[in-house]
Amino acid sequence: MNNKKLRSMLGLMLAVVIVATGCGQAKGNNANANGAGNGNNKPADEVIADIPAALADKGDIKLKVIRKIGGDDHTAQFLAGAKQEGEALGFSVDTFSANGDTAKFLDALDQAANSDVDGVVVSHGDDPATVKAVQELRDKGIEVVAFDSVGELSGVSGVTLTSQDDEALAQFALDNLVKEQGEDAKIVYLWVDGFPPMVRRNNVYTETLAKYPNIKEVDRFGVANENTSVDTQNAVAAMLTKYPKGEIDAIFATWDAFAIGAARALIEAGRTEIKIYGIDVSNADLQIIQEENSPWVSTAAVDPKMIGAVNVRLLAKKLAGEETPETYNLEAALIDQASLKKSAEPVNMVTLAEIIPGWGTTDAFEETWIKSLKAANGK
Repeated sequence: MNNKKLRSMLGLMLAVVIVATGCGQAKGNNANANGAGNGNNKPADEVIADIPAALADKGDIKLKVIRKIGGDDHTAQFLAGAKQEGEALGFSVDTFSANGDTAKFLDALDQAANSDVDGVVVSHGDDPATVKAVQELRDKGIEVVAFDSVGELSGVSGVTLTSQDDEALAQFALDNLVKEQGEDAKIVYLWVDGFPPMVRRNNVYTETLAKYPNIKEVDRFGVANENTSVDTQNAVAAMLTKYPKGEIDAIFATWDAFAIGAARALIEAGRTEIKIYGIDVSNADLQIIQEENSPWVSTAAVDPKMIGAVNVRLLAKKLAGEETPETYNLEAALIDQASLKKSAEPVNMVTLAEIIPGWGTTDAFEETWIKSLKAANGK
């Protein structure tokens, strides 16, 4: 069902609710008691009544998903998940990645504030200007959900802040590193400051070094741009010339774009004795992890498509006038090379659910009326 039909569909649903309510007063509850409806499903009038009237009143729903970082598969899947979920609900969804360009990111937020958009998902807003831009969106009545963005957005009324459980992601990765490399491991740290999720992951890293004082950080690197993987590959290749075999045991990569570059550098240099412990996952990541003699041995992650979908569900609930939490963390999981190798076929983001129970699915905020809208759109 295209977006232009949403207004008439919701209006019709609301009209039927009114009629059904009137009929119910005349006929009592006999229809429900007799199991009238479609097989084992709810009766038709009850299903239609699930659609919030506030949503029907809005007519055509337009959403924008605006992400500051980009140029990586994780971003592509996040945006795809948000768009897929929104369109399944009959909404119009536009997505935009600024590829790390602050000016383009803020301009996109400003354009959204001066358009007829109903809701915005903001991703990786990391500065005071983001707070000001989101406040402008809210002042104009536009609903906002912010993913992996600056904590000061909690001071903007009506905004829900979502994130991967970054503390858990970092802890999973580091615990596995210590388990396999020991409490005196010599490591390279790939990290970049300035992004809220990176700050949270760095806090866990700092705590881990304090817990295991014999772990030695021999070097570090970090840059976030449209060429992060390539720049990281070059940086790690340069590091390897400074540290002969035996002087680096592992690399802790706090972003899969870092891990991809590091893996390429290690493979090209024949230094696969150095193992990579990463964060985030994509099809490209899984392919590298499963390569013969790959140095990338594990990654901690949340399904990026699912992240996008959950953020849109929260936005839909706001548009429906329903209560939403101030914050929400998505549950993390550890994906290790050994488990992937147990599969007879190469594992991808879809079949990963066969390795990690529950991967890629969640019923978080998937209200009954959201399922009804999806069914009405054939999704």
